[in-house]
Amino acid sequence: MTEQIVLKKLTVQRKGELPEAPGQTTNARRLSGVSAENTEVSGLWFGKVFTGPGEISDPHHHGEAETGGYVFKGRGFIRFGERYEEIVYLEEGDFVYVPPFVPHIEGNASRTEELVWLTTRTPDNIVVNLENQDVADLEIDYRS
Repeated sequence: MTEQIVLKKLTVQRKGELPEAPGQTTNARRLSGVSAENTEVSGLWFGKVFTGPGEISDPHHHGEAETGGYVFKGRGFIRFGERYEEIVYLEEGDFVYVPPFVPHIEGNASRTEELVWLTTRTPDNIVVNLENQDVADLEIDYRS
């Protein structure tokens, strides 16, 4: 007996037509590039995340999803660890891996330029926003 291979449709998502991704976090606006919402993909989300000058996201994690990020434009940072005391800064061209269930905060380390990440997750764009986190006194090294 011969196994039947079912081919999925190759699709192109135009930059001006990307849908807002399900699962949003304040100051981390996500657009779906390749997702279950606009392709036949299963087990993958790939999109853009925008953060305006000086903006910082609310605390969140991505559940069981493994996340890969690439700084496409700007200078960003990710805070993580107990009380978000650990911080890493990323420049254009840098990649980052965020393991499943790691609470973190993403931010734009510039007060004048937009930050754009290209982000991929497997199995999907899982977003768990965390409430009642005391993060008001966190210091950031801003650069214009």
